[in-house]
Amino acid sequence: MSYYTIGSIVKSSAPILFLTSFIGLFAGQIMNSNLDSLISNPILLLLIPALIKIGGDTGSMLGARLASAFHMGLGTTRIHKNPVVRNSLIAAFIVGIVASCFLSVVVWIVGMIVYNGIEFTTLFTISVLACLIELVIVYTVTVVVAVASHKFGLDPDDTVIPIIATIGDVVGISAIFGVIALLKFF
Repeated sequence: MSYYTIGSIVKSSAPILFLTSFIGLFAGQIMNSNLDSLISNPILLLLIPALIKIGGDTGSMLGARLASAFHMGLGTTRIHKNPVVRNSLIAAFIVGIVASCFLSVVVWIVGMIVYNGIEFTTLFTISVLACLIELVIVYTVTVVVAVASHKFGLDPDDTVIPIIATIGDVVGISAIFGVIALLKFF
């Protein structure tokens, strides 16, 4: 039985937290480079934090479930056919999509009260498409990081959640502005 010490936890977590700090700065720069879109649609300032948290939080939830499965020895063989991984992915995906739909309704209502608002269909499209893109990428990275962490002897609890929360921010922000650019194109 292995015991965790403060030193071993800090030693394994510090490089990952250092890396995620820089990735978080990159997410801020993406927002800064799209300042014009934020000024022209201030309702996005309500949508962005909540939408990027959907991907990061559900990805972290998925990562925690996978870490628990790996600790119990349930998720280490044939990852692509493993029912624990499959069911965890499906559950996290359902939670993410439902939260995205609910978020679009709440942001639209607040937008109608506080601001002239935005068409519901446009806001719903931005929210759901950006969330779909974010969830696919974040969940893929979650599975890869969880499996790699377990394979290389790192504790998935110490690696997956910080990495996925940060990747969720970058991918979520990129997906939102990508969908907005795509909608302006059509």
